Amino acid sequence: MNTPPHTEPGTATDTPGPDQPLDLAGIGIGPFNLSLAALAHPLTQLRTAFYDQHPAFHWHPGLLIDGATLQVPFLADLVTLADPASPWTFLNYLKTRERLFPFYFAERFHIHRAEYDAYCRWVSENLPSLHFGHHIDAVRWNHERNLFEIDFTQLDADGEAEALGRTYARNLVLGIGTAPHIPVPLRPLAEAPTVPVIHSADYLDHRERLLAADHLTVIGAGQSGAEIFLDQLRARPTGRENLHWLARTPAFAPMEYSKLGLEHFTPDYTRYFHALPERARDELLPAQWQLYKGIDHDTLAAIHDELYRRTLDGGWPNAVLTPGVQVRTAGRVGTTKVELHLEHAQQGSRSRLTTDAVVLATGYRERRLDTLLAALDPYLRRDASERPRIDEHHRLVLDPAITGSLYVQNAERHTHGVGTPDLGLAAWRSATILNSLTAKPTYPLPHRTAFTTFGLAHPPTRRTGTVPRQGSTLVPRH
Repeated sequence: MNTPPHTEPGTATDTPGPDQPLDLAGIGIGPFNLSLAALAHPLTQLRTAFYDQHPAFHWHPGLLIDGATLQVPFLADLVTLADPASPWTFLNYLKTRERLFPFYFAERFHIHRAEYDAYCRWVSENLPSLHFGHHIDAVRWNHERNLFEIDFTQLDADGEAEALGRTYARNLVLGIGTAPHIPVPLRPLAEAPTVPVIHSADYLDHRERLLAADHLTVIGAGQSGAEIFLDQLRARPTGRENLHWLARTPAFAPMEYSKLGLEHFTPDYTRYFHALPERARDELLPAQWQLYKGIDHDTLAAIHDELYRRTLDGGWPNAVLTPGVQVRTAGRVGTTKVELHLEHAQQGSRSRLTTDAVVLATGYRERRLDTLLAALDPYLRRDASERPRIDEHHRLVLDPAITGSLYVQNAERHTHGVGTPDLGLAAWRSATILNSLTAKPTYPLPHRTAFTTFGLAHPPTRRTGTVPRQGSTLVPRH
């Protein structure tokens, strides 16, 4: 096998070679690795580079519905909660656009989703360590050099292979994101183009075609499903809405958004969850669905207001909202319709629904690491369910023969809990990784972040940060 030539990502020259390797190579440039790149930028002692196969940064472009907002405050940007003085904050982005005063008077705590995407693109266009148009082909460990080898294909503007390259790094971080999930009964339909059966991730690409459908069914009771249902409802004539909204959850439930409920998205809870036994973590996650699968209160209110407005003439909108339903099987009726075979969990009843188009707001799943890390698979340590073990610093637990660290972002829900995909923990996790990488508190992080005490091992309570003395009622007895 011929060794690929050394090429600089983006310029086809001077790639970091084995004699001058990167300190950290990142695979994938979504918000989480973008956060890490931004916080690593001022650390001149570190050589870093991040790679992504796409030609540029885009965050969920199919869901940038007009008026849709983030479910986290603007302070949950890429860097603020670790370094509010960073030049890469959302507020500094506004300053560069001369928009600070309009934002100040708008009094918006939750910004538009499209604005967050624009902010991230601004960061991505100004960080020199980012290399788009690079598809990572293989990752392996070189035992002779004690380095990771990363083979990539450089792509041209049309996504075609242009050059091969290899880079070397002492440490890696994977931020390859999640993939749209399509339930098994609907996969054959989604793969055939005759009748639109699309995932919510592609909604805006198909919006006009979906509006033209006589009858539309939305499946899924998370935020995406609610926003798509509302968008379609607003655009359809009163009395001729012809909409169904189905969900497996027992209710179209609001997101848990109480002040103390939000403390499940703090570093304190993440540490608590990580320390639980594997079985306890696996039992806990499904019960917490309302923490991350619910719907924003304002969106639910907007849906109800729109439905209510359509009753003012004495009629009812032709819209059916049914929770507690799952799709057992599905098939095509002729060439223009889909038939969904439904089952209601509580009633134990079954029914059929014929529709002209389906939007699957069925969420995302973590991308499997097996293909990308095939060469490293023998060195991965796994739990009882054959999932990768991940330590408190977000590192894959590897065989001691590999001396480099392999960090992951948004691939550790089974070990770190519901906050794993949450944008509010992005800066903290990035800072944790950089502190681990530099073996010092490069970014000092708070010891306590929640008023709630999770478990019986109590955190420091005094302002000095001292721990209660032995014998205090706050010290657990062994």
